[in-house]
Amino acid sequence: MLTREELPECPVATTVQLIGNKWKLLIIRNLIYNDKQRFSDFIKSIPAISKKVLTDNLRALEDDGLVEREVFAEVPPRVEYSLSQIGKTLKPILDAMMDWGTDYKNNL
Repeated sequence: MLTREELPECPVATTVQLIGNKWKLLIIRNLIYNDKQRFSDFIKSIPAISKKVLTDNLRALEDDGLVEREVFAEVPPRVEYSLSQIGKTLKPILDAMMDWGTDYKNNL
């Protein structure tokens, strides 16, 4: 997780740094609307993402404290991802983006 000193001074830039690529936004979207997801669930619902890019973005979201990873001691191993408490606070942002995108598309 980044320290306060490592984050941009501008709050908008901080938000963009944490969730500002399309893959992170789609991962967060999935977790907001589906609660928990396994790796294969992400691959099915975000077909354009590669496994490496998905892994890298999940790790970054976990490192930033937005996503939690739970490993189950089973054979084969099972891993589930969910939003952390701070990650759940992103819901109004994603909702606003969804509303704006819908309005934009409807007004073309």
